[in-house]
Amino acid sequence: MAWTRHAWQSAPRQPVNLRTDQPHSARMYDYLLGGKDNFPADRDAAEQALAGFPHLRTATRQNRAFMTRAARYLAADVGIRQFLDIGTGIPTSPNLHETVQDVAPDARVVYADNDPIVLAHARALLTGTPSGRTAYLDADLRDVEAILAAPALRDTLDLDQPVALSLIAILHFVPDEDGPYSLVARLLAALPSGSHLAISHGTADFDAAVGGGAAPAYRARGVSAAPRGREAFVRFFDGLELLEPGVTLAHRWRPDGPIPADLTDAQVSCYAAIARKP
Repeated sequence: MAWTRHAWQSAPRQPVNLRTDQPHSARMYDYLLGGKDNFPADRDAAEQALAGFPHLRTATRQNRAFMTRAARYLAADVGIRQFLDIGTGIPTSPNLHETVQDVAPDARVVYADNDPIVLAHARALLTGTPSGRTAYLDADLRDVEAILAAPALRDTLDLDQPVALSLIAILHFVPDEDGPYSLVARLLAALPSGSHLAISHGTADFDAAVGGGAAPAYRARGVSAAPRGREAFVRFFDGLELLEPGVTLAHRWRPDGPIPADLTDAQVSCYAAIARKP
């Protein structure tokens, strides 16, 4: 299903500086997933992170699988019809909008990311007229006010109705000094009762190499990386009602089938949970 953003299509299009000499977490993620929308700086940084934590590709793929299951669950079982996905990354099918609009064709999705190559893809893919609506914001998670005030968001989502806020594999790129808990709280404050929060987050609780190998490799190339333990992860859900199975590892959150015997918690090293705003 194509992406569409009605208001933005008529806006002037400015040249995009892809900054290909600087690694970006979205392009590193694309490389780890086996994508082609990355550059030497991204590949070099990702390979250094892999040297520090050899299971990073497995963790990345399990995180992606959690995103798909979470989106499908929220649309099919909870009945959510509006989604705000911040840190969406480079389009990799199935995207969140494909998953939820397969369940509910009238579902509305707003994506936000700050990587210029994601913006370039959005410009190419924001075509067609699907039954639902999909919009893209060129915005940074740290600028909550800009996200919430964006005309494309206000034109696409009704913030008087429940929204699923999706923060998949992004908060571990926000260091404590940038106030990650405040960012999440401010986003949730703008959403009504019945909204849901879905988060996945890297952790070193199961393999010290995540914190001692992969994270320093990211930081050495200018990409913030802050894996957090269980207690710190749970703080993101303060005041919310955790859905079953609560806080778990990404591959253990409502798996579609039996978990492979050779897939360990240490290999995944990514917490995941969904909670409801009362």
